[in-house]
Amino acid sequence: MKLITIGDNVVDCYLDQDKYYPGGNCVNVAVNAKRNGASEVSYIGIFGNDEPADHIKYVLSQEGIDYRFSRDVSGITGQPQVTLTEDNDRVFVGGPKNTVQHKFKIQLVQEELDYIKIFDLSHVSCFSSMESELAKLSQVSKVSYDFSNRKDLPYIESIAPYISYAFFSAAELSDEDFERFIRDISSFQFEIIGLTRGGRPAIFIKNGEIYEQKLKKIDVVDTMGAGDSLIAGFLTSYMSGDDIEVAIAKGTRSAEKTCQEYGGFGYPKEMQKV
Repeated sequence: MKLITIGDNVVDCYLDQDKYYPGGNCVNVAVNAKRNGASEVSYIGIFGNDEPADHIKYVLSQEGIDYRFSRDVSGITGQPQVTLTEDNDRVFVGGPKNTVQHKFKIQLVQEELDYIKIFDLSHVSCFSSMESELAKLSQVSKVSYDFSNRKDLPYIESIAPYISYAFFSAAELSDEDFERFIRDISSFQFEIIGLTRGGRPAIFIKNGEIYEQKLKKIDVVDTMGAGDSLIAGFLTSYMSGDDIEVAIAKGTRSAEKTCQEYGGFGYPKEMQKV
C-alpha cells in the first residue's frame, strides 16, 4: 500500500514539559501509516525556515518518508500550545497565527500530479487548505479527508464529490445529534465514513452498514494524535485488502500505541528559551 499525505505540519508545544513534538494531521498520518506497514509513504507540505521545521524534516527522514516535493518558505512553523488534563487528554490553548500554514497554500502542479498517480491513496485534512485542489487531486488518486470537527453541511457538500474516505470528530455530539449527523451525511457518496467519539467507540459506515470499534482498557499517557493514528492504521490495512472489521481493529491497535507515548509519535525536543 502506497500513501501520500498533503498538507499541515506543526510542532505541538507542551507547556508543562517545555518540549515540542512534531505533528499535524498529515504528518501524523504519514508516520503512523509507515509504522503500520505501508510500503511507501510520501508527504507534501509547506516548511518554514526555523528550527522546528528542521526537526520535522529530520523526523520524516528518520521514518523513511519522502518529502522532496514540499515547499520551503520564509516564516515560522505552526506551534499550537498544549496542556494535558488529569485524564491525560490533550487540550489546545493557543499558538501563533502568523505561521507559514496560515500564510501559504499548496497549488499542485502537473509534475506533482504525475507523481501522486503512483500512490494508492492521498490523505488531506481540513487544516491543509487544499479545498481548491481537491478536484484535480481526485482525478489522479482516491482521496481520504479528515474533517476533524468541521461538520457544517455546506462545507462538507462543497468538497464531498472528491472524497472517498471521510473522517470526522464527533465527540461533542449527543446521541441524538450524532444520529442526526449520520443521517445528514448519508446523502454524500462517501465510500467509507469514520466518526471518532473521544473515549467512546468510533463508528465506521460502509454501504449504509454501521461498524462499531471495539475498545479495551489501556493506560493512557497522552491522547495527542490518537485519531490520526486510527486513520493511518485503518487506511493502511483497508487499502492493503483487509476487510473493514479487520482494518478497524488494526487502526484501533495503532491508536492504542499512540496513546501510550507523548506527542503524535514521539521525537520530543526542548523548546528554545526566548
